[in-house]
Amino acid sequence: MSRLFEPMTIGKLALSNRIVIAPMCQYSAEGGSATDWHMIHLGHLALSGAGMLILEATAVSPEGRISASDLGLYSDDNETALARVLKAVRTYSPIAVAVQLGHAGRKGSSRSPWEGGAQIRSGEPLGWKTVAPSPVPHASDEEAPVMLDRAGMDKVRDDFVAAAERAARLGIDGIEIHAAHGYLLHQFLSPLANHRDDEYGGSLENRMRFPIEVFEAVRAAFPAERPVWARISATDWVPGGWDVEGTVALSNELKARGCAAIHVTTGGVSPEQAIKLGPGYQVPYAQRVKAEVGLPTIAVGLITEARQAEAIIANGEADAVSLARAMLYDPRWPWHAAAELGARVHAPKQYWRSQPREYKDLFVDAAFGKR
Repeated sequence: MSRLFEPMTIGKLALSNRIVIAPMCQYSAEGGSATDWHMIHLGHLALSGAGMLILEATAVSPEGRISASDLGLYSDDNETALARVLKAVRTYSPIAVAVQLGHAGRKGSSRSPWEGGAQIRSGEPLGWKTVAPSPVPHASDEEAPVMLDRAGMDKVRDDFVAAAERAARLGIDGIEIHAAHGYLLHQFLSPLANHRDDEYGGSLENRMRFPIEVFEAVRAAFPAERPVWARISATDWVPGGWDVEGTVALSNELKARGCAAIHVTTGGVSPEQAIKLGPGYQVPYAQRVKAEVGLPTIAVGLITEARQAEAIIANGEADAVSLARAMLYDPRWPWHAAAELGARVHAPKQYWRSQPREYKDLFVDAAFGKR
């Protein structure tokens, strides 16, 4: 029996297997609203056979977007557009759907990756003044952000709450709070970005304070039977930055407040990062969080092969694996992994005739209409 294809739960949310589609920005929204691209993109990923699909980083406010083309959940138009996409996904797939809510902070007001990804200064077309815990730019040649005061922090928290309430109305199964990859909540955590001298800066306890406040507010705003969890960068890959010890401490604090899982990634807060790439290079961080915190842990980072993913689960290094670029390259990755590992996978009956003859029992009914 394949361990990768065993069911699991995150809180009360049941997943048919331990393959998660990681959130991947598409830079294809209009005014924060999902477009026909999202219908195509999320539609085919929903037919992949994975246990859960996490929607891309979804901004809680216009100024919280990474780029002007980011997906958002801060207006009625955003909610209506996403409802259209989710209706199609739910009609034809049993996959669990979560949303990653985030705020870009000082990494906002940027160009799309295929346009170079550089910051657009405030006052320029499609640019705006960014905010952060401290007036320290992400890169030395970028415009400095505005330091958030108490009123600004309250607005950010309330924007997360409003987005969570919209997610609840949309019937989204779970919320992942983005506290990783150098975006606003990670900026509060990392001493590289947080130079405050008030109760939100300095000590580890102080730097964790605002991300915890946001988590508590979102947890209170989202239906209790649906899980809320966090994505955390376990290290900044820069001396003196955020580290795995802080990640364990934060994860334990979140666990005490009802966090259902930890999605463990790394990096993103500094252009000085020196990442040591290799297959599964972030998995040891997930393993440590799993061992020391005891929450369901999701590992990510150059997990590309079926037997590699199987070993991560079988060896107890993580409870689930999430795939990003590998899933874009092969949107049927779970089908191929199930075939290789001797497991079965959800697939729509319209596609059953594609099953290779040597795999007579690969597909199971996708249970249309049950979600």
